[in-house]
Amino acid sequence: MNHDINITKLKLNCFRQSKVPGEFMLQMRVPGGLIDAKYISVIQEIAEKWGNGTFHIGMRQTLNAPGIKYENIDAVNSFIQQYIKDIEIDLCNADMESNSAGYPTIGARNITSCIGNSHCIKANVNTWELARKLEKEIFPSHYHIKMSISGCPNDCGKGHFNDFGIIGVTKPIYLKDRCIGCGRCVKVCEHSATRVLKLVNNRIEKDTCCCVGCGECVEACPASAWVRPEQKLYRVILGGRTGKQYPRMGKMFLNWVTEDVVVAVIKNWQTFSANVLHHKPIYIHGGHLIDRAGYQKFKEIILDGVKLNPEAQVAQRILWAETEYRANINVKPLSQHPSTGEVYIPKSNME
Repeated sequence: MNHDINITKLKLNCFRQSKVPGEFMLQMRVPGGLIDAKYISVIQEIAEKWGNGTFHIGMRQTLNAPGIKYENIDAVNSFIQQYIKDIEIDLCNADMESNSAGYPTIGARNITSCIGNSHCIKANVNTWELARKLEKEIFPSHYHIKMSISGCPNDCGKGHFNDFGIIGVTKPIYLKDRCIGCGRCVKVCEHSATRVLKLVNNRIEKDTCCCVGCGECVEACPASAWVRPEQKLYRVILGGRTGKQYPRMGKMFLNWVTEDVVVAVIKNWQTFSANVLHHKPIYIHGGHLIDRAGYQKFKEIILDGVKLNPEAQVAQRILWAETEYRANINVKPLSQHPSTGEVYIPKSNME
């Protein structure tokens, strides 16, 4: 009986049950939300051959085909074998096999992103390229995580409502010899950002403490007196979520970190999840895991072995503000408090 249950779970790894008995919806991963247009024919054939003729662009940028009968799931899993190989293995270099069983797990959700600097003039980074690099670090995995990448602090990818929200930022370089003193950067910073610029004697002065790294000054300057440096930097927002009990916006965890730091941090997510869940693949959102373990323990594990760049900043503590739909919802008998995880041995102590 247990064996049959495991087979059923495997078959349904990329399917969601429908309100219609016996019908399911396929969810195909699209890391970073960008793939070749030729794959539209894949979801089209699935929708027309096994589904109800429609497809849905999922909230996490997946390609979804509703209306698939349970008896056709094996055929669909076999059909998407090549798609999984092309996207997960060849494109993202994920450590997995592609076979007729379909996706090996549904744990980590699809990494979403805005279009990034491949198109948007405001974006500081290439979002979908980073998404593909991070895909191999979180997939396949039974541990739940939601991640979004935005090209600039506008955060069109809604990283503030994900377990990890990764935002491209920049430290614009001011070339005063090019400045013509027009003040356009001051005006755009006042209107669109945090008012850190002012014009003094036809030259710009900057209050560096409050710059959010948006790069609006670069776009506004007609003389190219503001330029983006080659080094790409990121801000990481932590622990945001929606939900029925206590939704909340995420808070800043890292600032001015390099791509190498971002990848190394996400790579440690599996270790953190396994520690808190005692190596059991329990479905629980990432933000709740951080709440269980406590921020300090999370910080210890997630930064273990990570070499921070000189500009990097790390939150010493985070004070989230939840919306509690029921007063004192977190107050309960001590016996009902979940485990904070296992004793953690840093990698350096294991060598």
